[in-house]
Amino acid sequence: MRIAQVAPLWIPVPPYTYGGTELIVSWLTEELVKRGHQVTLFASGDSKTSARLVPIWHNSLWRAHLHTPHAVYSLLYKKILEMQDEFDIIHDHCEFYTTHLSTLLKPPIVSTIHHPIYEEMIVLFKKFPKINYVTISKSQKKSAPGINAVKTIYHGLPIEKYEFNPKPKDYLLWLSKIAPEKGPAEAIEIAKAAGEKLIISGPILPGYGDYFDYRIKPLIDGKQIQFVGVADFQKKVELFKNAKAFIYPIKRQEPFGLVVTEAMVCGTPVIAYNRGSMPELIKDKKTGFLVSSKEEAIEAVKNIDQIKRIDCRRHVVRKFNLKKMVNKYEALYYKILKNQKNEKK
Repeated sequence: MRIAQVAPLWIPVPPYTYGGTELIVSWLTEELVKRGHQVTLFASGDSKTSARLVPIWHNSLWRAHLHTPHAVYSLLYKKILEMQDEFDIIHDHCEFYTTHLSTLLKPPIVSTIHHPIYEEMIVLFKKFPKINYVTISKSQKKSAPGINAVKTIYHGLPIEKYEFNPKPKDYLLWLSKIAPEKGPAEAIEIAKAAGEKLIISGPILPGYGDYFDYRIKPLIDGKQIQFVGVADFQKKVELFKNAKAFIYPIKRQEPFGLVVTEAMVCGTPVIAYNRGSMPELIKDKKTGFLVSSKEEAIEAVKNIDQIKRIDCRRHVVRKFNLKKMVNKYEALYYKILKNQKNEKK
């Protein structure tokens, strides 16, 4: 197949540090190329891929520091429209930024929704039923009734890139973007109450500087609670594999939670609030604990040795591996193209 992969332009593909969506786009693109497909990646110019790269701007937008970064998205639209006849199918990961293009494009469109779906997004997506929306969990699909959600496909990891560690060090880990809805303050409170060391890692994104400075930073003492900044891929794997538990007191309806599967594939059990997709990712009392309060999380920390780390690894290998994810996307592309062909007869 001739496949276009359209990535958001804020972060390079793959990301240097933070960027779950961009990591998935990179893994999917590279695996499709390995399978012999002609893949074109629309992304920022600092992206790296074995596919044909169509750079929209020389730098990713968060690095470019432009006055009007959304203008670059118009350049993306122009390029896709100019090149659309070169593709059998277009897989768009930009969600609401590019939805309106569907009325102008001839190839069928697959759109993976990587973020929580809010009311205004539902209103928008319903107006463009031509798009084949893919949700990344059953919970996310349930939150968006009425949109043309054709398939739920879980994210998959390249297992070989994550080292399993049966003997962790003596610390808890929280790793994500530093924002209130991701629960870093709650993770600190849980660790302090449990008398455990906690390492915090993640980027402070634009708009969250005050939250870090006034809510998180005063709680960091450099001993029990340590902030190690943003982590690249190798540093992230080191942090995951050496943690005795990953704490994820999420405060939003998380659509997937890539970090949860990344922790488990390294053998690290997860303690998470029972919200959104968490019960789809974590086998309660088998690969971690699903809790509903800080008190339950503290109790779970005390019982973390009950979880066998090898069970965490095996769970991800079986359910959230890269080949399984790409098999499902590949099958969906073929199905959509077959249906389109039948409709033209």
